[in-house]
Amino acid sequence: MDRNQLIGLILMLVFITIYFQFFAPEAEPTDVAEITADSVIVQNKDAEVSSTPTTTLSDSARAKLNEMKFGMFSPASVGTEQITTFENEQMIVSFSSKGGTVQKIVLKDFVDFKGDPLVLIDDQHAAQHIYVEHLSRSIDLSNLYYETKGSGQKLQSGDTATLVYTVSLPEGQSITYTYTIPGEGYEIGMTVRQSGLESLIGQKVQFAWNQRMNRLEKDFKDARNRSTVKYRFTDGDVDELSGTSAEKEEESLELATSWVSFRQKFFTSAIIAEKPFTGGYVSSYINQADTNAVKNVEMSMTMPYGDFIGNQTNFKFYYGPNNYSILKDVAPDFSENVELGWSILRWINKFAIIPIFHFLEQYIGNYGIIIIIMVFIVRLVLSPLTYKSHIGMAKMRVLKPELDEIKAKHDGDMQKAQQEQMALYQKVGINPLSGCIPMVLQMPILFAMFYFFPNSIELRQESFLWAHDLSTYDSILNLPFTIPFYGDHVSLFTLLMTASTILYTWSNSQVTTVQGPMKSIQYVMPIMFLFFLNSYSAGLTFYYFVSNIVSFGQITLFRRVIDEDKILRKLEENKKKNANKKKSSFQQRLDEAMKAQEQKKKKKK
Repeated sequence: MDRNQLIGLILMLVFITIYFQFFAPEAEPTDVAEITADSVIVQNKDAEVSSTPTTTLSDSARAKLNEMKFGMFSPASVGTEQITTFENEQMIVSFSSKGGTVQKIVLKDFVDFKGDPLVLIDDQHAAQHIYVEHLSRSIDLSNLYYETKGSGQKLQSGDTATLVYTVSLPEGQSITYTYTIPGEGYEIGMTVRQSGLESLIGQKVQFAWNQRMNRLEKDFKDARNRSTVKYRFTDGDVDELSGTSAEKEEESLELATSWVSFRQKFFTSAIIAEKPFTGGYVSSYINQADTNAVKNVEMSMTMPYGDFIGNQTNFKFYYGPNNYSILKDVAPDFSENVELGWSILRWINKFAIIPIFHFLEQYIGNYGIIIIIMVFIVRLVLSPLTYKSHIGMAKMRVLKPELDEIKAKHDGDMQKAQQEQMALYQKVGINPLSGCIPMVLQMPILFAMFYFFPNSIELRQESFLWAHDLSTYDSILNLPFTIPFYGDHVSLFTLLMTASTILYTWSNSQVTTVQGPMKSIQYVMPIMFLFFLNSYSAGLTFYYFVSNIVSFGQITLFRRVIDEDKILRKLEENKKKNANKKKSSFQQRLDEAMKAQEQKKKKKK
């Protein structure tokens, strides 16, 4: 404790002593003791005002305490909690009359990694609050007991149920929450109305939500890394807190915000405002000691005051899976709660991969077979680029003897050798990059798959061969120790992918002109992927494995189809035709640059 803190503490104690000595209100001796005892209980986070205190309070003391804490809302601070439950086609929703909030959400079509019913939120690990200012203090309306109008029921498709919670005050003021629960889907509507409170509350109205995310997935580390708080500003910008950070992440939202979500790997809880929040605060942190919670997240959003004191404020909650087909219809840009990659990768997934996947899903129930068919479709679509790449490599291969002669002719002078090689390329009409460019154009699709498979909820808990869950890693052997950068298990699909990549690389090297160290370096990448992808989705590594096998077959087919003698004759014809052809402007600039570089070297010598 430094000097400033010590002085501040001493002054605080002096002020408190003076206040209680000279200005504290008088109270009956018996009631003072009783209120003090009960105050200890109220300060406990989990305690309720209506719970039985260790010291019996008189009615006057209890009323005085409630009035101190809740002001004009004190009549609603005592009561009996009533739970109302609705069940539609996809979920079971429980509401509590204490606070008039959602108490529990169970998703009927899913189970957690243990096989138990999937509880997305519950009252032990999540709470929603609305705070208003009254008499210079913040009143938490979730601590009030609401009158309930409506009863729980099981809904059918097409039905809509309404549940109304109301707090009525002695002088006619009231606050009403109206929930609408549809017969199907994962959305719940909420309307907040107030009457007569305009002059009694301050201009700051806050919606707060804190949640301890329950562990739902097998791979705990991966689930943590993919869980975060995501939010969208009204200007269309979507952002999120870092999911991989082990430190507390927090952000003040200075712009109007249309929705905020607590996103886990495969499930999301979110609030969408009809009229945007004017600002707010979000945070997330990890309790390393808690192995049953993925992350602790919270939001505190400022509601538009004019709407609150006006007619009504409308919200919509989403409690459901991160399924792109569902999320895209919830709110603008809400589908970004599914991680599909950045920029062009997201477009490829949205408009190519997902439509193909969902089309196949309608007719085929085995997701391993769907992945195999997707490989053939993608390789077929890319086959023109692949063929063009092999044609380019074949041209370079038939030119290799002449290129070797040029190197031998200018032994030790790489600059002159490169200059003469470029002249040869121009004469025979070859772009030296013609074999690489088509391969580069295929890379975005391979990277798009890197995002699609690990985040596809359709693969969650779907088995294929020895893999019990295609959305996470497959394991044929659990190790009693952890290998750095590798893990504590052995993924067979990753081993097969690595072996097939090495085979494909070797086969491809037989038809290329790559020489020297580069020929060895190209085998390093598959070994790196063995470590990097060992804990990735089995669906992804299985896709890459099948894709390598199909690519190997394509190489074999192209070898038989491509006539290298015919290509050589065509190049010789081009050489004769272009023998006296003037150099292109690009070639001239290249020659000038090489000459300038050569003169610099001579000057240095």
